[in-house]
Amino acid sequence: MPARIQRLKHLLDELAIESLLVTDETNVRYLSGFTGDSSYLLISGDRTAILSDRRYETQIAAQCGDLQAFVRGPDRNMNQLVTEAVESFSVAEVGFEASSVSCSLFEGFRQHLPNVDWKPTEGLVQKLRQIKEPEEVDAIRRAIHIAQRSYQAIRATLRIGQTELQIAYELESWIREFGGQGCGFPTIIAIDANAALPHAQPGTVKIDADSTVLIDWGAKYDGYTSDMTRMIAIGTIQPKLAEIYPIVLEAQLAAIDAIRPGVQLAAVDEAARSVIRNAGYGDQFGHGLGHGIGLQVHESPRMSAIMEGELEAGMIVTVEPGIYLPGNLGVRIEDDVLVTSQGREVLSSSPKGLDDCTVML
Repeated sequence: MPARIQRLKHLLDELAIESLLVTDETNVRYLSGFTGDSSYLLISGDRTAILSDRRYETQIAAQCGDLQAFVRGPDRNMNQLVTEAVESFSVAEVGFEASSVSCSLFEGFRQHLPNVDWKPTEGLVQKLRQIKEPEEVDAIRRAIHIAQRSYQAIRATLRIGQTELQIAYELESWIREFGGQGCGFPTIIAIDANAALPHAQPGTVKIDADSTVLIDWGAKYDGYTSDMTRMIAIGTIQPKLAEIYPIVLEAQLAAIDAIRPGVQLAAVDEAARSVIRNAGYGDQFGHGLGHGIGLQVHESPRMSAIMEGELEAGMIVTVEPGIYLPGNLGVRIEDDVLVTSQGREVLSSSPKGLDDCTVML
C-alpha cells in the first residue's frame, strides 16, 4: 500500500497538484487496504491520512495503522472532518475526484474551506489500478478458478423447470461453497429470448427441453472479481445458435490474438467487430468489446471503437463480443485475459466450443 500511495504522489507532482482528497471507496481500499465504507484519504507530498468515523477505529488500526487517522464521533459530520484534516495539512490546494463527488458535497467543501483552491481531477487512481501487481493477478486467478468450479457445478445440476432466479441463487451458493466472497456483480442468467438483452436480469423464465441459456457471472476473492460468459444448449443445439455461435467465437479468438502491449484499444475491438460485421451481423453487436477487471467488474481500460490509448503489460481485460437478435436469441462468449510483456495469457479456461455448449437433462 505505501508503494501505491507513493506512485500516486509522483503522479500528483507531475500534475502540480498539492494534495488529493480520495473519496471513491474502491480507490480508498486500493491505496490503504481499508475495507470499510464512508471514509476518505487525504494525500499530500509528505503526509497521508484516513478520515473516518468511530465505527471503524479498531479496523483502521488493524488494516492501515501506519496512516494518520482523523476520526469523527456522532457530534460531527464529514465536512467538518475534512476541514480539520485539510487545515492540519496546511495545504492551499486540494484536488478531488470529480466523478465521485456530488454537487452538494462539493459545495460543502467550499463552504467549510472557502480559501482552499479545489481542483477537479479524473481517473488518477484508476490509472494506477489498470496495471495489476502480482498479488492482484493471483487474486484474480483465484476468483476465476472459483467461478469456473461453480459453473461446472451449475451445469451438472441444471434441471427442467428451473428458473433464471433459481440458477442465479444456486450459482452464488456454489461460489461461496468454493471459497469466494460471493458474486463479483449481479449474475446474468438469460434463457432463450432473454439472452438478446446484454444485461438481462434473472426472472421467472424456466428451462425447458430445448432451451438456450446464457450465463454471465463472476466470483469475488479477496476483493477482486472475475467475469466470464458461457452458453448452454439444453438437449440439442438450435439452428440459430448453430449459425451465430461460431461467428461470435471466431470474433473472440481474433480479438484475443490481437492482444499484446502497445496495441491500440480500438484495434482490438475492431479485430472482433470486423468478423461479426463481415458475417452480416454488425448492427447486432451493440456494445464495446471488453473492459478491465479488478476490485470492480468494470475498470479501465475499456476496449471499444471510440477508445483512445493502448494496452500495457499487467492489464487484465475481458473479451466479450456478442450477437443479439431481439425476440429470438443472444450469444456472448467472454474470457479474462492478462496482457503480458510478450503478448497475452488467457486466464479463464472453461471449454467454449460449440459442442461444449450441450447439456443433456
